Amino acid sequence: MTASGTPGSTDGTPGAPNTRATHVAPGPAGDAALSAEVAPSLADDAGSGGEETPSEGPSLAQALEAILMVVDEPVAEITLAQVLERPTAEVAAALRTLSAEYTASGRGFDLREVAGGWRFYTRAECAALVERFVRDGQQARLTQAALETLAVVAYRQPVSRARVAAVRGVSSDGVMRTLVARGLVEEAGTDPESQAVLYRTTSYFLERLGLRSLDELPELAPFLPDDVEILEEQK
Repeated sequence: MTASGTPGSTDGTPGAPNTRATHVAPGPAGDAALSAEVAPSLADDAGSGGEETPSEGPSLAQALEAILMVVDEPVAEITLAQVLERPTAEVAAALRTLSAEYTASGRGFDLREVAGGWRFYTRAECAALVERFVRDGQQARLTQAALETLAVVAYRQPVSRARVAAVRGVSSDGVMRTLVARGLVEEAGTDPESQAVLYRTTSYFLERLGLRSLDELPELAPFLPDDVEILEEQK
């Protein structure tokens, strides 16, 4: 059996020995010998530039920007790492580098880590302009009662509606339903003693406040009335 090419020659010169020609005996042993002989040739062909090397895909920074541009909630580092098939530490470092670059260049947007994930946000000094464009001057703010109720839930969670009412001194049932409907508060089981429904803040609450966790909430003790514990016991 003779390898493909000009018989008896590798450079087109008649009579020159063909170094890639081989005789293979029939049967399994012959097949093994053929494989051993042909494999190096195929490797040489592959490395000789006979086929074009596939072009590389986007960089890690480009891939992160493309994904974060379309998300509507913070994405965890481990999730991004799984999608991009990269080490989590490498993705985390790339995210922090991008965030620093955006800040250094004075971009109108910011890449921030909040609520256990990363997401693009409007930079603070541009927020008023974006709000004017999106809402056309209309404001959709929480009422004072809703803000008070939300604060009690945030600092006392998990907490029942009765305990919230004891702190505020007024029923908060309607306000609590509004906060649940807006996704800022959610049910968190029941009290083992009273069987009352307990409430806690959501990850969306952290996102809206730009917090990574509840540990970043400011200290509230200086603003609480001295008799707050007594009010709660009288619920």
